[in-house]
Amino acid sequence: MKSNIPARRESPTAVAVVVLIIVVSIIQPRFLSESNLKSILLWVPLITVVAMGQMTVILTRGIDVSVGSTLGLSGMLVGMLLRDHPETNVYLAGLIGVAIGMALGAVNGALIAGAGVPPIVATLGTLGIYRGLTFIVSGGRQIDDYQLPRAMARWSIDGPFGQNVAPWVVFMALLAGAAVHFLLTQTRIGRNLYAIGGDPDAAALRGIPVRATTFFSYVICGAGAGLAGVLYASRFGTINPASIGNGFELLVIAAVVIGGTSIFGGVGSVAGVLLSCLLLGTINVALAVLNIAETWQSAVYGFVILLAIVADDAAKKRLLRRLTGE
Repeated sequence: MKSNIPARRESPTAVAVVVLIIVVSIIQPRFLSESNLKSILLWVPLITVVAMGQMTVILTRGIDVSVGSTLGLSGMLVGMLLRDHPETNVYLAGLIGVAIGMALGAVNGALIAGAGVPPIVATLGTLGIYRGLTFIVSGGRQIDDYQLPRAMARWSIDGPFGQNVAPWVVFMALLAGAAVHFLLTQTRIGRNLYAIGGDPDAAALRGIPVRATTFFSYVICGAGAGLAGVLYASRFGTINPASIGNGFELLVIAAVVIGGTSIFGGVGSVAGVLLSCLLLGTINVALAVLNIAETWQSAVYGFVILLAIVADDAAKKRLLRRLTGE
C-alpha cells in the first residue's frame, strides 16, 4: 500500500495540468505558441529549485516562509559580485549563491532545531531580516542587465544541446530535483526526514537525530533558495531589491502542498512537486494569455493552498479509517 499512496496523491495534479492546458488552449489557441511555452519553461525552474528544499522542510512538519527573502539576498549579493568583478566565472558565482543560501538556511535551522523556536515564528523573523539586509547591502539600488556578464543571461538562452532545446536553467532545476529524489529515497537522512514528519517522538525513541536532521532540512531549503536567486538574475537580468523574491514563499508552499506533500509531515514525493511546479507555471502564463489581472494570481495560489490542505486532511482521515477498519 505504501508505494501506491504517493502515486494516488500525484494523480490529481497530473490530471489538472492536462485539463488546464486543454481548456486554456480551446479558449485561447495562441496559448500553445512557442513564446508562451518558452515562458513556462523559463518560469518553472525558479520555483522548482526552491520547492525541492521547501519539501524537505515540510516533510518534517516544518515550514520556511523566508525563502523569498533568502532568494532576494542571495541574488543581490551574487549580482553585486558579478557587477563589480565581471571576470568571475558564472558557475562559481552560482556555487557562491548556493553557499549564501545554505548559510541563511543554517540560521533558520539553528533557531528552530537548536533554540526550539517554532518554524513559522523563526522564519517570519528571518524573512524581515533578510529582506532588510537586501536593501542595506545594495543601498536600495537595483542592478541592471547591462551590468551583469552576458554569460549569466545565456543560462536562460542556451542549453547543453543548443538554443532550440531546454536552456541551462531547466537542466539545473532537473538536477536539483534528481538530487533531492536521491536524498529522500536512497539515503538514511531521507528516511529520517519522513520518519520525523510521521511522528517526531517515535523517531527520537528510535534513535533518529531529530534536531540534526531538522537543521539539515533548513540548510537544504536555503541552498535551493540561494540557487534560485542566481537563476533569477539569469532569467530577468534586473535585480531590484524592492521586488526580487517578493511573494515567492506563498508560491513555493503552494507548489509543495499541491504536489501531494502533506502539510502535516511525513508524506510527499519529488515527482508530485515537479508536477505542481509545472501546474503553477502553466497557471501563471495562462492568466496572462487570458488577460486576467496579475493581482488575481496571489488569490488563486492562496485558494489552491487551502484546497490542497483540505484535500490532504480528508485523505489522511480516509486512510486512518481504512487502517482501523472503521
